[in-house]
Amino acid sequence: MPTESTPAAAGSGPDAPGFGYDATVLERFPTIRAGVVRVTGLSNGPSPSGLLDTYRREQESGAERLRMQAIAELPSITAWRRVFTAFGAKPTQHRNAAEALLRRLHKHGDIPSIGTLVDVGNLVSIRHAMPVAVFDTAKVAGSITVRIADGTEPFTDLGSSASVHPEPGEVVFVDADGVVCARRWCWRQSAQSATGPDTSEAFYVVEGHHDIAAADVDRALSLLTEMLAAHQPGAETTAYVLSPTGAS
Repeated sequence: MPTESTPAAAGSGPDAPGFGYDATVLERFPTIRAGVVRVTGLSNGPSPSGLLDTYRREQESGAERLRMQAIAELPSITAWRRVFTAFGAKPTQHRNAAEALLRRLHKHGDIPSIGTLVDVGNLVSIRHAMPVAVFDTAKVAGSITVRIADGTEPFTDLGSSASVHPEPGEVVFVDADGVVCARRWCWRQSAQSATGPDTSEAFYVVEGHHDIAAADVDRALSLLTEMLAAHQPGAETTAYVLSPTGAS
């Protein structure tokens, strides 16, 4: 099927199909702006040569930008650091996913390819300095809700088989079974929800808190849709812009 994008209007509400924010999170963090891209009909696997070339060029451009501006001074990163501090996570100890990715790029000059879906997300994250998560829909029970953890929810880190629990008060992504899909908001994704070679349906989440986050989220969704259309031509995509507080 051809790829298509059907963005929702900004300000339409706090939820996209399968993803949303708890009212307490919206009250405490009204600056959140987010978007979701849902993808079906995927054939995930190693990145094709065209994507690898584009990914390499994006990394080179990103590394050059980081030579001119410190990562901690990027408005999107500064905003996430404030949010992490607000819910009790030390932002220099637990870095949001975008900051961690940019730091690896700045230090090593290269982010190894993992696979088509992850590479597309990392490319967009490098371009816009915002966290971009991708979840395997089949491995998530029902919808994901971003909410405050009570500390009893199970979480299994990537690369681990041991289940642990978030700290009470953390912002977490939780599915309908109460399983944590991501800890400390956008710090670490779970092993259960990660995409793999057999992923056929997935969704991306892009989030920001900085002043122009709404515009940057919209641009990130457009780039995600463009990359998926180019490198997953048999897939169908639908993009949703979330403005949880009603701001446009």
